[in-house]
Amino acid sequence: MELTSPTEFAKEKILAVQDYTLLAAQSVANLFRKPLYFADMMQQADLIGVGSLPIVILTGFFTGGVLALQTANTLERFGSITLVGQLVSTSMVRELGPVLTGLMVAGRNASGIASELGSMVVTEQIDAMRALGTDPMKKLVTPRVTATVFMLFFLSVISDLVGLAGGLVVAKLLLNLDARQYWSNAVQTLGFADILMGLMKPALFGLIIATVGCYYGMNARGGTQGVGRATTQAMVAASVLILVTDFFVTRFLMLVLSYR
Repeated sequence: MELTSPTEFAKEKILAVQDYTLLAAQSVANLFRKPLYFADMMQQADLIGVGSLPIVILTGFFTGGVLALQTANTLERFGSITLVGQLVSTSMVRELGPVLTGLMVAGRNASGIASELGSMVVTEQIDAMRALGTDPMKKLVTPRVTATVFMLFFLSVISDLVGLAGGLVVAKLLLNLDARQYWSNAVQTLGFADILMGLMKPALFGLIIATVGCYYGMNARGGTQGVGRATTQAMVAASVLILVTDFFVTRFLMLVLSYR
């Protein structure tokens, strides 16, 4: 491994942040310029959204079930086991639904996008597109960003609902709670601020997943080894950025919405 000076290292990282920011901004700006490549957007929506549905459903269901088990163990000590529905709903809608869905989609699609685009870069398909007068950013990046943001919103909603259903199964079968009471508590405890927080995060996470995958894919160098390295870096970077963004977005919304 070649050693670099701290100055050069800092310059490389700042340049990487700058390039990533420009790519993300350009991918959004391309939505307001023709052509829009709707067919590519629909294809990517199918690959990213429908393809991720099974793993999102499994993750949401068992997360809701585990939440019900863990919270029941604590609430039972205080004689408040009937509040399981409230804790499951608020936890899933505010945090776990969007975050876990984002992480699952990042693991599946950020790496996939980086691998696909990286392979096109090292085989010079991107250069061929430019030679034919096609903008790779509009043709390859913008459809993936649009599809990921759009589909992650719905995947998060599905994850929330399935998580509530998983909590219901545990509450009914293992905790002997009334199903109607569980649903009533779960729905009534959710306010506008909770739902807003749960619906804003998927859009940001989707933008992070797609742009990170595209950035590492478009900047892959070094043949097949470079593609593999870009794939790993995209998955790790997207997952870390999702967790970091979640903290700051949650804190910001708590201040704005006056959470107690």
